[in-house]
Amino acid sequence: MAKYTPMIEQYLAIKAEVQDAFLFFRLGDFYEMFFEDAVNAARELEITLTGREGGAEERIPMCGIPYHSADNYIARLIEKGYKVAICEQVEDPSQAKGVVRREIVRIVTPGTVMDARSLGETSNNYMVSVTEEQEGCFGFAACDISTGELFVTRLEGTITLVTDEMNVYHPSELLGSAELLQKLRDNNPAGWASSVVMTPRSASTIHTAVSLEDYFAEAELAALPAEAKACVRQLMTYLQETQKRSLAHIKHIRVYEQNQYMIMDPFTRRNLELVETVRDRSKKGSLLWLLDKTVTAMGGRLLRRWIEKPLMSETAIRERLEAVERLYHQLIVRDELKQALKEVYDLERLVARIAYGNANARDLVALKASLRQVPLLKQIGEASGSGTLAKLTARIDPCQDVMAWIDTAIQDEPPVSIRDGGMIKAGYHAYLDQLREASTNGKQWIAELEKQERERTGVKSLKIGYNKVFGYYIEVTKANLPSLEEGRYERKQTLANAERFVTPELKEKEGLILEAQEKMVDLEYELFMQLREKLSAHISRLQQLAELIATMDVYQSLAAVSAANRYTKPAIGDDFELRVDEGRHPVVEAVMQDGFFIANHTRLSREDGSMMLITGPNMAGKSTYMRQVAIICLMAQIGCFVPAQSAKVPILDRIFTRIGAADDLIGGQSTFMVEMMDIQVMTEKATARSLVIIDELGRGTSTGEGMAIAQAVIEFLHDKIGCKTLVSTHFHELAHLEETLAGLRNYCMAVKESGRQVTFLRKLIPGAASTSYGIYCAQIAGLPGGIIDRSYELLHAFEARAELLQGESEAVAGIGAPPSDKPSALQEAQMPNRTELPLAADAAMPDAGAAAAEPMAMTAEPETAAPAPFAAAAVKDPQQQPEQVKESGYVQLSLFQETAAAPERTKKKSDPKLEQLAEQLKSADLMNMTPMMAMNFLFDLKKQLS
Repeated sequence: MAKYTPMIEQYLAIKAEVQDAFLFFRLGDFYEMFFEDAVNAARELEITLTGREGGAEERIPMCGIPYHSADNYIARLIEKGYKVAICEQVEDPSQAKGVVRREIVRIVTPGTVMDARSLGETSNNYMVSVTEEQEGCFGFAACDISTGELFVTRLEGTITLVTDEMNVYHPSELLGSAELLQKLRDNNPAGWASSVVMTPRSASTIHTAVSLEDYFAEAELAALPAEAKACVRQLMTYLQETQKRSLAHIKHIRVYEQNQYMIMDPFTRRNLELVETVRDRSKKGSLLWLLDKTVTAMGGRLLRRWIEKPLMSETAIRERLEAVERLYHQLIVRDELKQALKEVYDLERLVARIAYGNANARDLVALKASLRQVPLLKQIGEASGSGTLAKLTARIDPCQDVMAWIDTAIQDEPPVSIRDGGMIKAGYHAYLDQLREASTNGKQWIAELEKQERERTGVKSLKIGYNKVFGYYIEVTKANLPSLEEGRYERKQTLANAERFVTPELKEKEGLILEAQEKMVDLEYELFMQLREKLSAHISRLQQLAELIATMDVYQSLAAVSAANRYTKPAIGDDFELRVDEGRHPVVEAVMQDGFFIANHTRLSREDGSMMLITGPNMAGKSTYMRQVAIICLMAQIGCFVPAQSAKVPILDRIFTRIGAADDLIGGQSTFMVEMMDIQVMTEKATARSLVIIDELGRGTSTGEGMAIAQAVIEFLHDKIGCKTLVSTHFHELAHLEETLAGLRNYCMAVKESGRQVTFLRKLIPGAASTSYGIYCAQIAGLPGGIIDRSYELLHAFEARAELLQGESEAVAGIGAPPSDKPSALQEAQMPNRTELPLAADAAMPDAGAAAAEPMAMTAEPETAAPAPFAAAAVKDPQQQPEQVKESGYVQLSLFQETAAAPERTKKKSDPKLEQLAEQLKSADLMNMTPMMAMNFLFDLKKQLS
């Protein structure tokens, strides 16, 4: 083993304590890194990699950064998901024997960032701690060390509950046992695990950790669930290990139950674009962007939390709506409140920095300026006429004593550094005033001495200066040296054109002046630390004040947006009915530059139907409408007015959405598989109080299978769950379900046709659509004209083929049956019931037959059942499997089951022409025809019929 120098040995010993972090090792004015840390840091920070001798045969890789700019480099490493351990010298090098003693003073991780430059102003930086005390019972804690917020809950069920809850907080770091972290990695539907730093914690660390009584009051711990105590202990132990300083600002535990808030899975949050858009993951274009008219950073963070966690309590929702309503109707009060809030800084993070011990004098001045606005805020809230705001302002503690302490001690414009003095006001401390007077008088004495020396020597250019190396000196140019009195001046420094001297009198005064300045800076630092410590004792008061001010800010923001966009107060209750008159999508309406948004009604109730089956063309507004319904419900449950003429909104426990096509390439899942997994979550977790939204149900597979799945899912949601459901589909044949499902109603998006020109009216109307206008949408998208013309040509051919298949299937089923409104026994046997596929032929026909289903769907009349020919071509007996026909070495399904004998019918005189056509069809070698040959053959048969 190589023998290293004592300093490198010290480095290696300290590095062994932090194997998962970069070690910033303090050497003089630099933080140095060695070995693998140096190689990785040089690559990540783009700095020069060098080397040095360290006792081994080979040079040790090394790189370094100046200590005064370390924060910038640390921030860059944290953004990339690394941890940084800061190792400082903890003894005076002049008094050290051997190697200077060094220790890690702090470990910066993605979840423990305190630097404001690395934190989002209106977003929290949460660290999440998870434990599993027993199978299916989890403790969950989310903490933002930059604000002191700590949320704790207990989760009972599967690991999916943990991932759903984690998606609310978007943590930057996750603590847990290695086994539990692996489970969370495996159960990662939203892909968040790749962006979260996971820190394994051993069980021994959790149970032999810090005592919670050292951080929290007994009342706080008494409200903590037993399953969550280990989780909080794991969190606080890790914070103490990494921060190695006071955590006094983390003293309140906010315990909640998961059923207090609406639950949304990560896909729902993404599809509804609550806090960021799907396209570019930016705030602009999201619901948060629209509603965020807050003027304080803490108000912005609270609004985001409200949107992420809609309430389930009717009383709490009504209280929020009452405050918003009062401000909605009082423009002057709302404006006064906004102007007062503009002078309030980020109290939560200011208070956290004070408790953490890294607040400077300017932070205290910002705190003083914020507290100066509190009496006005309290007055506005009391005069607003709102019962909710009155109760809120009654809890406000103005903290005027805290403001007075800062005002008495700190200058109005102090320097950034607390080590350079100039922070404390005159009159605050008597001895400090004496030192300042001595320093000021000393400088005046220096100026008088300079004047006297010029008069004594007659040298007008003589001057007295100061630098940190030589102290005070008298400088005379070399041309004037003969004018100096011999024996009085002692040479101190020689320059190119001048000489510097000192006198016994100047040396004596220099000692007094420098001593006063040094003592003055040290005393100011000590007085500032005392004041900061004094303020730390009032952290709880300041944190509560910050929370109340943030709540007032959110109320004024929601009221301002509601008033500006003509929103309406919703009626909230535990009823089942959802009724929205003239509803609008708030974000789409806000970003529209030309035209106006077409409003639509929504009725979902047990009497009028709890399920809407929406058909219609692409680009007609189906997805926008369904998102709009979900967002209106969510806005009502956060306590905001909604974009509608009127609205009655029930309290939803969950919202599920399946919107848009997306695959998971990394997870190896296709678009259809992702859709089916989403549907599985809905069917497993939805309740009668849920809202389910499914867009384009059943796509991604064959027409027959997709339609079968779509109908089965609709029936399950209708019969087994009974939740409010919006389903859009291009399977127009499913419209017949309105006749068999009592709670389902058909709706479609209105369209105006003029030749090949189609106008989407964006209006939802009752009834089923007859076509999807897919070719027209392709034309709008800019496909070449040749493709469009060929598409219409093929469409007409498919329609003709479908008509011919209808006639031929009737011939096979029984030519010349007596006309009757009532279906025959054979037809009844062939009609699919609710548990069968409407187009069962797709399962029995070759691919060419499946292709005919789509054009037929486009020509079907609204609200009709499945076309009769397809029902006739279906397998007659559900228990009987289609016959397999072997031709040319291939096994295919027979299109028609000739072995099945038709039941006896009352025979009429046969039509020779139809019999001839039937014979031609039976003798045709359809299995060996190409699709085009088959189409031409069938087209010829059709012409013979006409």
